[in-house]
Amino acid sequence: MPSPWQHSRSTGSADDIDFEIKGQELQFVEIELDPGESAVAEAGAMVWKDASVDMTTVFGDGSSGGGDDSFMGKMLGAGKRLITGESLFTTVFTHQGGGKARVAFAAPTPGAILPIKLSDVGGTLICQKDAFLAAARGVSIGIQFQRKVMTGLFGGEGFIMQKLEGGGWVFVQMGGTVVERELAPGQELHVDTGCLAAYTPSVDFDLVTAGGVKSVIFGGEGLFFAKLRGPGKVWIQSLPFSRLAGRIAAAGMGRGQNRGEGSVLGGIGDIIGGNR
Repeated sequence: MPSPWQHSRSTGSADDIDFEIKGQELQFVEIELDPGESAVAEAGAMVWKDASVDMTTVFGDGSSGGGDDSFMGKMLGAGKRLITGESLFTTVFTHQGGGKARVAFAAPTPGAILPIKLSDVGGTLICQKDAFLAAARGVSIGIQFQRKVMTGLFGGEGFIMQKLEGGGWVFVQMGGTVVERELAPGQELHVDTGCLAAYTPSVDFDLVTAGGVKSVIFGGEGLFFAKLRGPGKVWIQSLPFSRLAGRIAAAGMGRGQNRGEGSVLGGIGDIIGGNR
């Protein structure tokens, strides 16, 4: 059976799928496929599918330049995903019957599933490492290295982020409520490093100190903010998964968090607030 990725690479175009995002805080995306159309998703993301939709597991992401049957191409695609902390495999869902068929994928954490057509943002989207959920056939899932040392060390997502390329629809998962900002040339925006969910490559990503010594020690916001300079688009999430996990872990240890969670007075604040 030919690889489900072969058509998209030979034509250089992505399937123009129909979709619907359902739910509020715990969302899932339902994708409608025409005969022969495919969608690709992270392993384990599927909720349900029609019987006419075949499921194929692909080593890597199937988008390497060496051809789908090339061993080195498969290793390169898998290596990119391994570096970003994702599974070595992706799953491709292809409609093999007639008429319409549907398949649904769910986000693993509370938040929003954001649909973005890559051709509308210049063909490339840079996002946090675990943002990718699903996409139309023809989207390449790669990596983006932060070239600035300080940005890589303190930028919240480290040196490596996901880079999604192509012209079709991609569905990325973000925590909490998502806000899209359009930055004019030269316009700057300061964002908590964990709340930066995605941006277009035309945006310059750097760091700026959070303030004076007092703000760094007692402000609870960390050492740096992400400094984003336009032109381009930026997507901001209100609840990064790392922050949610930290709150849950703290509650599990019998220690409630307060507004001073990031400061050196956090423990004292717990005692005063009656959390200990």
